[in-house]
Amino acid sequence: MAGVLQRIKMFARSPQGRRTMDQVRRAAADPRRRAQAQRLLGRLRTRR
Repeated sequence: MAGVLQRIKMFARSPQGRRTMDQVRRAAADPRRRAQAQRLLGRLRTRR
């Protein structure tokens, strides 16, 4: 499992990973996107 975590760390430090993180942060700051994510999480929780 340590290999997977190491790969995630390497990706997060890469330029592509930084761009992805910026996109995620911007999407999380958007109220409409946040509501969309909350609905999705709610649906996933009820399926269990």
